[in-house]
Amino acid sequence: MNNEFRELERPQAVRKKDVVLMATVTSFESLPHPSRSELRQFAELFTPLFTASSEEARREAVAALSQCPNVPPAVAFFIASQPIAIAAPFLISSHCLSDDTLIAIARTQGEAHARAIVRREALSPRVIDALVGLRHDRGIKPDADPAPASPQPAENASSEAERVAREEDMRKRLRMLAGHITRPASDRLGLRSLSAVQQALLVRFARNRENGLFASVLADALSASRWLSERIMLDISGQQLATTLKGLGMDTEDALFILQRIYDHLSGTEAGMSRAERLWNRLDEDQCGQRVEAWRRADSYTYSEPVAAPPAEAGSAQQDIEETAAPLRTTASVRQPGRYSIRRSA
Repeated sequence: MNNEFRELERPQAVRKKDVVLMATVTSFESLPHPSRSELRQFAELFTPLFTASSEEARREAVAALSQCPNVPPAVAFFIASQPIAIAAPFLISSHCLSDDTLIAIARTQGEAHARAIVRREALSPRVIDALVGLRHDRGIKPDADPAPASPQPAENASSEAERVAREEDMRKRLRMLAGHITRPASDRLGLRSLSAVQQALLVRFARNRENGLFASVLADALSASRWLSERIMLDISGQQLATTLKGLGMDTEDALFILQRIYDHLSGTEAGMSRAERLWNRLDEDQCGQRVEAWRRADSYTYSEPVAAPPAEAGSAQQDIEETAAPLRTTASVRQPGRYSIRRSA
């Protein structure tokens, strides 16, 4: 009878530990910038609570922590070392796993953990190299102890050389793909960029508050009409000009100087940071480049360059232009003597 009552008590105790575990995780997630003591306290509480909780609670806790950017390294390694059914979301999504931790987990926990690491959004070349090496090591394990009556050594040597060449080619491709994913900010190959002269002129004209000359240089940098550059500068919030400068790859210091000179209200500071810097940091460089190209396309549709008339029709076209333009000269200051004649009625 006592044993039956004890069996009824166990699920209740487990449920209480599940609740405590999820409460601990939730309270830790609510800390935007946890201190060292809070990180240490969470690391001390998490492991025993996690071990004593049910599998469902463990999965929920790991799924919640996989989106948390402040998980202590010891807790991150502990979660990543759990069975793959629990650790998979953390291995795929968490940003708290360093390259050394990922390599150690892939080498010690098995193929399932390595495959989960491969599904991460971005991998450094170092981790990719380690994963390729692990694939190579596991691929040659069955051939590590060859049979006594092995085939010809020459054939084995040639197949080994081909395998090494394939592995090296795969490493190069993976490095190239990783380079495309994590493109450095200085790499603007194929993107519209400011030349050194254009950047210097923009800074100079902004310093002197010569907005007309600034608009001319900006239109030249965009290969667009002056109307577009003036339209960008008319946005008194400064967002459109900041978007344009970031899309053209201007240096941060020069761009902040230009924004503060053209828009005085961006010189003010909030929480130790200027409004121009806060605006600049909010913008994404790739999205700014796409938006600038969209503006340029719309401008080209509106202000397309006129097509040159054929030589035979040049005279008549010029005559039509003069006839249509003459009535617009209504100001006396633009009239020149001898150019216009008074037509007498019959």
